[in-house]
Amino acid sequence: MGIVLNQSFKNTIITYIGFGIGAINTLYLYPVFLGATFYGLTNYITSAANVIMPLFAIGMQNTLVKFYSQYQTDEEKSRFLSFTVLFPLLLIIPLLLIGLVFYDEIIFFVSKKNAIVKSYIWLIPFIGLCMAYFEIFYAWLRVNMHSVFGNFVKEVGLRLFSLFLLIGVYFNWLSVEGFVYATAILYFLAFLITMLYAFSIQKPTFQFTIPTNTKDILVYTFYIILSGSVANLLLDGDKMILNQYMQIENIAFYSVATYIALVISVPSRAMHQIVYPITAKLMHENKHDELNQLYKKTSINLQIVGGFVMLCIFVNINQLYELVPKEYSGGIEVVFMIGLSKYFDLILGNNNAIIFNTKYYRMVLYLGLMLVVLTVVLNMIFIPIFGIFGSAFATLLSITLYSLAKLLFVVKKLNLYPFTKETISSMLLTFVLFLVFYFWEFPFFQLISIALKSILVTIVYVYLNYRFNISPDINKVIDMMLRKIGIKI
Repeated sequence: MGIVLNQSFKNTIITYIGFGIGAINTLYLYPVFLGATFYGLTNYITSAANVIMPLFAIGMQNTLVKFYSQYQTDEEKSRFLSFTVLFPLLLIIPLLLIGLVFYDEIIFFVSKKNAIVKSYIWLIPFIGLCMAYFEIFYAWLRVNMHSVFGNFVKEVGLRLFSLFLLIGVYFNWLSVEGFVYATAILYFLAFLITMLYAFSIQKPTFQFTIPTNTKDILVYTFYIILSGSVANLLLDGDKMILNQYMQIENIAFYSVATYIALVISVPSRAMHQIVYPITAKLMHENKHDELNQLYKKTSINLQIVGGFVMLCIFVNINQLYELVPKEYSGGIEVVFMIGLSKYFDLILGNNNAIIFNTKYYRMVLYLGLMLVVLTVVLNMIFIPIFGIFGSAFATLLSITLYSLAKLLFVVKKLNLYPFTKETISSMLLTFVLFLVFYFWEFPFFQLISIALKSILVTIVYVYLNYRFNISPDINKVIDMMLRKIGIKI
């Protein structure tokens, strides 16, 4: 776990810095500087781009990670890297041509409730294309054990420059319409910078040659395209459906709530960047016991860190919403719904990495497709009745069922199990502390109250987890940090 803890720790710090910047953008700058309409529009465009991104990438970011370690020579690896970069063009070009042919029909469909979408529709494929190639070159870095730079660009760079653009809107250097176009340019720059850095780590020799194991690659890639589409639809599909039923301002209200809840999944995102290639290597070498141990460690470590983040959010949620415009306050229930779904997915550790690298990934994909249909149907039922709360409930139900199906599949087929007795202890501890701190209000300014309560939660949560040794890995990190500042236990 040495390299995992090292790069995961760096990625976690970077990601939380990015989420901190994003929190400033989401909770204050977007609602105040852009207004609900253009905030909702920006979120709709980027969410739609994220949904179509797996089609443009053709799953090559996952394919690269799975098969790269199987090549022995530098020449074979170079040919394979060339293939992963050039092959997506075979699908991207036809998709763009189809989009042009049916442009008028697409425009009519997506803008029938919100006409403002019509003028910006072409930004969706442009951003989706940039996202796709960013992920491919990010995977290029990850297989060479350089996950930190790409994570910095993705989590910090995009949000930091969005902050600068929002300040530009405030000072009238940039119009709200210009902000939407500038956001698209940011995604292009993120892709370009990551590509150049990937080339500096491993210089490419582009040649469109077919790998020797092409059949295995293409079969795996086909299923990963669908799997990635499933995951992204579960993540951002609700915002696309909201656009069809409600005014676009509601996407802004929903986005604030989901962003707050998504902070819970940050530890999983950070650890996944480095655990994924290690999982692929262990499975390729048939090291079942080591994989099972890694599964358990990632599960309990993510449960502790993610549980702490969820706890801090939930006990401070009322004060947090006092900082945003009042029209956003209806999203508190959404935070709880989406937050719980993210927590359940997070405690499964490197479950996804295991599934994507096993011969059984097809069955899980079929389950995912069924759940996408369920998500769409539930959203169509609940949004007209309950608004954004209905969408959150549909998401909670769908993601929970999907996560449960994946867990049962890994347990039954691979005899791998992520949970231990510490799992129950960690859950009980988190729940008890929620009951203790949620109803405890400080009569101070919101930020002061949030800071005081968070400090108290941190002290109690960290001490109890350390005292009961729920995660030896985390205890070692705490011991190391205490030794550095001269404290002995």
